[in-house]
Amino acid sequence: MDIYVERSIFRVTGQDRELLCDPIAIEKKLVLRINGADVLAMYCSPVMVKELVTGFIMTEGVIRGGWCVDKMAIKYSDDIEVDIEATGEVVLEGKAVTSGCIGGITTKKTFGEKLSTDNFKIDGDSVRRLFNEFQHRSASYNLTGCIHSAAISDGNEILVMTEDIGRHNAVDKAIGHCIINDIALDDKLMLLSGRLSSEIGSKCGKWSIPVVASRTAPTLLSVEIAESLGITMIGFIRGNRFNIYTHPQRIS
Repeated sequence: MDIYVERSIFRVTGQDRELLCDPIAIEKKLVLRINGADVLAMYCSPVMVKELVTGFIMTEGVIRGGWCVDKMAIKYSDDIEVDIEATGEVVLEGKAVTSGCIGGITTKKTFGEKLSTDNFKIDGDSVRRLFNEFQHRSASYNLTGCIHSAAISDGNEILVMTEDIGRHNAVDKAIGHCIINDIALDDKLMLLSGRLSSEIGSKCGKWSIPVVASRTAPTLLSVEIAESLGITMIGFIRGNRFNIYTHPQRIS
């Protein structure tokens, strides 16, 4: 499916009114069913749905037990319907609507153990170069103004780029892609377009992603989580500068 559609709008400038076509992001309700029972619903962009669901389930620990990505059934209609067969228990204790765009969903969980190695290091010029490429590849944001982007990099190139109306969803899609394709995350850089909230920090901590970088700011709780987990958190990447909030030893 497409991530946006062209619609006719009126653009008003002062006393002038102009009729033109404008790209508008598509928002779809996704209904997740496990073993035939409705588990939850979220709103998302209707692309990379398998990656989104995989990243969300694995990161939030929704299924305690076995399930198969290849047997995931996805039906596109007015809503996106996702059906999963699982042998394990469905766990959604402490489910809450977060501060994220489109009411992101998170579950009560521990943040895991602190990263024990510094097996990923990157120089500042590479951070700026990769983020510049990331921004240029954020095509849907540039068109619509309301799509978030996330990407995974090995420090040399961008390995996967994802987009969604929700920043949490974009992160889950990037993580889900790596899970499905057996790409290790403990030596990678996560690039983000949106605010670095506590949920973003905990999602990256779950997979031991050592460096997280965004063009916007972190919250205090996300900085505390990053500090505790050993994540290098970078914000406000603008032109030739950026801020390192935690664990600067990975950035030369």
